[in-house]
Amino acid sequence: MKMKDKKAEQKAAKQKHREQLKAQRRKEPSLERPVAELTEKPSILIVCEGENTEPSYFNQFRITSAKVKSVGEGYNTISLVNRALALSQQGNYDQVWCVFDKDDFNENDFNSAIQIAVANNFGIAYSNQSFEYWLILHFNDHQGGGMHRDSYNDKINEHLKPFKVTYDGNGTKLIEEDFFGLLDGIDDKTSRKRAELAIDRAERNYNHFDHTNPAREESSTTVFRLVRELLKYVE
Repeated sequence: MKMKDKKAEQKAAKQKHREQLKAQRRKEPSLERPVAELTEKPSILIVCEGENTEPSYFNQFRITSAKVKSVGEGYNTISLVNRALALSQQGNYDQVWCVFDKDDFNENDFNSAIQIAVANNFGIAYSNQSFEYWLILHFNDHQGGGMHRDSYNDKINEHLKPFKVTYDGNGTKLIEEDFFGLLDGIDDKTSRKRAELAIDRAERNYNHFDHTNPAREESSTTVFRLVRELLKYVE
């Protein structure tokens, strides 16, 4: 009986040892290289009313983790949104944004363009009166009261003068690299990025209105929404 008991103990010890080895192997890190997961970059289509200013601005963003296509179509309000719908059907886009101005266009057309864009799940970056108001907010804490667009060009160049940079708002209307560098730069008074200041100011002014009639909500811009989105993908 003693010999059988000893053999049984030896057998149990061996079994226990095998189980310990198995458990140890499970704990040891695998030396196999994990398979890399390929993530598709989100694609964003920006359809702009202006053929120069807006595309030259959005194309300056150093986007690294998204694919952004910004086009200037020369359409306005409802026709711009319809054009965005047509372009969106030509590609596989995760986001589509419409960028247009109130200018002197009919109130119903402007408001209807916003409604149609919302119905198609498009992002809307409108400005009342025009896109240059968004640029002014990078330098001026304008409180959202009425400012006619005829004054925008002089206002912008007044702020650019100390930097020896000009914006040809009556000519080419291009946002060159030196101008964009200032828009993306640091404000000396606040030590904050001017783009961040513009976002805060634009959002505050926008929230002053009830949005029942955007065509009459002057001065305001929702470009801050698009810029805030783009900044998520900047290097």
